[in-house]
Amino acid sequence: MNAPEPPDGGTRPAGLGATLRALVALAWPIVISRATQAVVGIADAVMVAHLGEAALAATTTGATNALCVFILPIGTVFIVQSFSAQLFGRGDSAGARRFGWYGLAVAAGAQALGIAGAAAAPHLLARLAYAADVRALMSGYLQLRLLSAGAAVGMEALAGYYGGLGDTRRPMVANVAAMVLNVLGNWLLIDGHLGLPALGVAGAALASTLSTTVAFLGLAATFVREGRRAGTGRLRGSELWRVLRFGVPSGVTWFLELLAFVFFVNVVFAGLGTTSLAALMSILQVNTIAFMPSLALASAGAILVGQAIGAAHRDRVPRVLAVTFAVCAAWQLFVGLLYLIAPDSILAPFSPGAAPEGAFHAIGRRVLVLAAAWQLFDAAAMVLGEGLRAAGDTAIVMWLRIAIGWAVFVPGSWISVRWFGAGDAVAVGWLVLYLALLALVLWLRFRSGAWRRIELVPEGA
Repeated sequence: MNAPEPPDGGTRPAGLGATLRALVALAWPIVISRATQAVVGIADAVMVAHLGEAALAATTTGATNALCVFILPIGTVFIVQSFSAQLFGRGDSAGARRFGWYGLAVAAGAQALGIAGAAAAPHLLARLAYAADVRALMSGYLQLRLLSAGAAVGMEALAGYYGGLGDTRRPMVANVAAMVLNVLGNWLLIDGHLGLPALGVAGAALASTLSTTVAFLGLAATFVREGRRAGTGRLRGSELWRVLRFGVPSGVTWFLELLAFVFFVNVVFAGLGTTSLAALMSILQVNTIAFMPSLALASAGAILVGQAIGAAHRDRVPRVLAVTFAVCAAWQLFVGLLYLIAPDSILAPFSPGAAPEGAFHAIGRRVLVLAAAWQLFDAAAMVLGEGLRAAGDTAIVMWLRIAIGWAVFVPGSWISVRWFGAGDAVAVGWLVLYLALLALVLWLRFRSGAWRRIELVPEGA
């Protein structure tokens, strides 16, 4: 399949209905892509749950800790979509392809980081307050899972490149393949089937690593083959520098926000006991799937924002984001309602054989009520954050987001639990406050109009 042609004049229709149709057309493959990524996480959790709370806590928390290593380069290559969309809107498909290559260069660096992280994992975990059995299982998980860092980042880089062109279906196919391979690998390796050894938690990690790598290699082969036919032009150090200049602040933002959350999980919540930790991480796995449609819509909105800016139609950006937020908000409110009316059904897959009146369900119900409260804030933060990133507004946004995470969320939750003995409800309440403040500051930043003066791709470049 050839890359799509730029729309007439490099623009998209500005009407409400046309914007909504374009948004949905871009978003539904991203919904499937992001949902498959979430299914990988939740399949790991569900398929090891029968091994006990220690295995469940090690797998879910290990996946979050692995993401902490992946997220800096992944957050950096998100900017590839912004460059690709703006250049596509300008009619420069060869220029957009070069930025796909720059994303792969970042992925190569991420692979080196993953190998180093795998070697360091046992020493780092020894310093944290996990139960001994959870620590041992998580160490083995991370040593295998981190070996797929380059593949995970490369998948995001190429998804950003194709997404900027308006082709969100090709990355969807790669992600569906990764999901199918991961679930099959879990079945083969966690309990041992078809003569393979039963590796337990390590089997879940190995399945994730192999499936991600195979899917990435398939997508990369397509990208290289198309480049030989269509041409790319000479790669330029100045363009790679612009990727790092605008992308690294985005990556640092994602990394430090995730690090704040990892601190919350590993230091604040882990101190409340294994049952509390298992309940929280199980709900977050569910929430990861539940917010995927909104994340996909926000990404689709960012593509339209980038294409509009590239075509010199910045006046269309507020309408695009307003439509995107309206759709995201409707979905997130529906999710919150489900959390309120069916908490035990949501928790049941993570607690096989456990009674609803037990501690796991009691904690889970409290957390689900608070999770319902953060849905609208989450939608606003996703849409505004993606829109600002598409415009290249990454540096100031980085400082705003870091300040909220590390000056409010981290100290507030830690002091509440460690100094005042607060429980799980208060701890998660700080997460709700964090998302509310994040949505507010991103809205104020967008209203300031600073994004209108940023030139991600300079005129005449």
